[in-house]
Amino acid sequence: MPTSQDFPPLPPMSSADFMASALSDPDNPPLTEADLARLTPLPKARALRIRLRLTQEEFAARYHSPLGTLRDWEQRRAEPDKTAQAYLRVIAAEPELAARAAGRAVT
Repeated sequence: MPTSQDFPPLPPMSSADFMASALSDPDNPPLTEADLARLTPLPKARALRIRLRLTQEEFAARYHSPLGTLRDWEQRRAEPDKTAQAYLRVIAAEPELAARAAGRAVT
């Protein structure tokens, strides 16, 4: 089995060379603006929870949110509704305030 030491390093590519290479690949073309418009953003609950250094259980308890719902968001089985998205934005902007408002002491 070859290792990375078996191959010489690739020379650096300019942005133009990189784009030309990407455009010439029929199996994996770059995304178009229409492709990007169809994509749905990933729920940010997991990234927010990790940034706050909380376990799922701690996040759910602190922000008075059902643990199963949080897990569903993180595993992409469900997406937060508009109200939950707004709450996640508040948590992201003011985590301590959101915890106090939810009736949970921040430790």
